[in-house]
Amino acid sequence: MFILFLFTLLFCWFSIVDMKYISKSAKDTAAAASNILNKEIKKKRSGALVFGLYGDLGAGKTAFVKETARLLGVKGVVTSPTFVILKKYKIKDSVFKNLIHIDAYRLESAKDLEQLDWNMAVKNPTNIIFIEWADRVENALPKNTARINFEFIDERTRKIKII
Repeated sequence: MFILFLFTLLFCWFSIVDMKYISKSAKDTAAAASNILNKEIKKKRSGALVFGLYGDLGAGKTAFVKETARLLGVKGVVTSPTFVILKKYKIKDSVFKNLIHIDAYRLESAKDLEQLDWNMAVKNPTNIIFIEWADRVENALPKNTARINFEFIDERTRKIKII
């Protein structure tokens, strides 16, 4: 896994300027995900590592989660939780035990997260949580949430930026 990480960083094209990445492929997205994940893991926190994902439909939010899940060793296919709102994946051989993927597009407010056991999930330091459409539940996000914006540039190009 570590060799794959190094290979990806060395041979995939991506641009980093003020934590901004330009992705033209899944490999580029994986490289950006790896870099961002490594940066965020190093930060001190008491609960789950939470990522708020922002951007229009088709901007790359789910692709980013898929690549991060692959890097963390999640087995099986990772798909968008659009219709079920939350999907949970087990992680082995990592500081994290669960990857929780939430699509907040159909939620009315942050209060809707309570029905998903949000308070328990966010307190557990073995959880890594990704929330697509995080702007819909902004009030429920922890202060130390890593916020990432995804921008559609063209059919093959996305901009990924830490905000």
